[in-house]
Amino acid sequence: MPSAHEGARKSAPPAELVSSHESEALLAQVRSWLDDAKAENVVVIDIKGKSSIGDYMLVASGRSDRHVGAIAEQLQQKLKEGGYGRARIEGRPQCDWVLVDMGDIIVHVFRPEVREFYNLEKMWSAERPGDPTTH
Repeated sequence: MPSAHEGARKSAPPAELVSSHESEALLAQVRSWLDDAKAENVVVIDIKGKSSIGDYMLVASGRSDRHVGAIAEQLQQKLKEGGYGRARIEGRPQCDWVLVDMGDIIVHVFRPEVREFYNLEKMWSAERPGDPTTH
């Protein structure tokens, strides 16, 4: 059985996905690809300074579980064709919520009712609380 450290290392997205390209340029590409895949209600959240998991988070909806899976697959194909390498994808078997991790950019693709339930936009768009005061 692998240790937690080994498991984390294996599940981490390859560092070269975004390091050779600017995350802003890739963000523009990803937005265009989501539009091409007919993703709906795409929201970009700047998470720089809020979290170390990446620079940008995109939240989008697909009309059905098949559409959600197709959007994720198209993103993966476009990344590969564009020379960005392979993104890590989670949730494809169910396709209620598929996460595409490109390193500095993370895309969440939901079925509308699942997106409404988790409401990631509200959670990640909130301002970070100030530093705690010391007494």
